[in-house]
Amino acid sequence: MGIEPGSDSLVTGEAVELDLRPTGWVLRAAGAVIDALLYLGAYIAILVALFNAAAAARSEDAVYGIIAIVALVLCLVIAPATVETATRGKSLGKLAVGARIVRDDGGAIGYRHAAIRALVGMFELYLSLGGIAAVTGLVTDRTRRIGDLVAGTYSQYERVSRIPPPVFGVPAGMEEWAALADVARMPDGLVRRVAQFLGQAGQLTPERRGHAASQLAAEVRRYVSPLPPVPPELFLAGVAVVRREREYAALHREDEHMERLGPALTGLPHGFPARGDEN
Repeated sequence: MGIEPGSDSLVTGEAVELDLRPTGWVLRAAGAVIDALLYLGAYIAILVALFNAAAAARSEDAVYGIIAIVALVLCLVIAPATVETATRGKSLGKLAVGARIVRDDGGAIGYRHAAIRALVGMFELYLSLGGIAAVTGLVTDRTRRIGDLVAGTYSQYERVSRIPPPVFGVPAGMEEWAALADVARMPDGLVRRVAQFLGQAGQLTPERRGHAASQLAAEVRRYVSPLPPVPPELFLAGVAVVRREREYAALHREDEHMERLGPALTGLPHGFPARGDEN
């Protein structure tokens, strides 16, 4: 798999192009603020608890400095890196805005990527109050901050609106064939493969699309009669539509039949008293 230069698309080894949307600047900022408040709140809480324990033990002044540094590293570096690794790029802030940190090739990040982002984030997020990260995100592709550039990651937006697949009718010129075609003998597994191909055909390269259509059409022809003189992909589309419409019609007839049988199935025999009838 690889990212096409200058685009937000991921191209798999089978030449299928996937549209991966980076998280916008505003959403990234909102998620970062949520995470920062969470980790800073945890840092303050741990600091207060340890300072109280050190005061009760009458520790030396140097102990307070060590406690502050250890708590800082724990809350702002180790904790974020561990959370992102365990959740495969998520955190509370990213979950709230629908984002996930992934590698440049679209894969899940490891602890190395998360640790680099957290270490660099100490400077560009906390020491600069987010100023460096904000400017970097505005001028880089896919709104990446310095930590992303160093670690080879970016924030992927996952809440993409699902577009319902279009429902097509019988292809033009195949209406007469559709009225007479016999497609009932096709195995269910082959029917699912045809539907999967038609749903993904637009993502394939022309060469791979034509090759896959020819192979599937050769398998389908054994179960279809008569065979229409059309290209393989058009033939598959026609077979899928005919089978879909006939299965829908069969289900509709079955529903009507069950509705007519309803009184006979739920009613009582003539003269048989209903349960609970006092007479």
